[in-house]
Amino acid sequence: MSGTRYIALEGAEGSGKSTHAARLAIALDAVLTRETGGTEVGARLREILHDVDVVDLDDRAEALITAADRAQHVSRVVRPALAAGRCVVSDRSVHSTLAYQGYGRGLDLGELRTINHWAIGGLWPDRVILLDAPVDVLAARLHRRELDRFERAGADFHHRVADGFRAMARADPARWAVVDVSGDADEVAALVRKAAEV
Repeated sequence: MSGTRYIALEGAEGSGKSTHAARLAIALDAVLTRETGGTEVGARLREILHDVDVVDLDDRAEALITAADRAQHVSRVVRPALAAGRCVVSDRSVHSTLAYQGYGRGLDLGELRTINHWAIGGLWPDRVILLDAPVDVLAARLHRRELDRFERAGADFHHRVADGFRAMARADPARWAVVDVSGDADEVAALVRKAAEV
């Protein structure tokens, strides 16, 4: 792989994004970051989004908070890193908004794309790696940890989110790669590295 690239790892809850983003960033000597919460401002916004005590957040407000996080993140982390000649590996990206607030919450995908394209100044990831696994595998992983607001959203919501990620991957195969994460962690890491190099 040559040149600077902005690589995002996407997937449903429990798919191992944080683990594999960290491993990939080390392998590529890239800047590791995340959305939401990849900046100081973003960390404060993330607290609202993931707080289980926040029970009355309107879906549109949720979408706008994620867009605000992404605007700050791209401005303060992603663009400066790329300008400095570094690759960026992000645990989630703007595509999560389309999956969660679009497919999951049912907000209009076209409107979400427009709002977020503006928020990120048109800087979409060059490569998106979808970490995918059967729903029962992901559910078993979630069962072992304390769940946040999104993770508690229910099976139907998470099915829609997973289907949304898969639909986006099918629609843009030149940008997206799908990696099955139901196997051994080292094998998955190797597959992720291979997907990043395309």
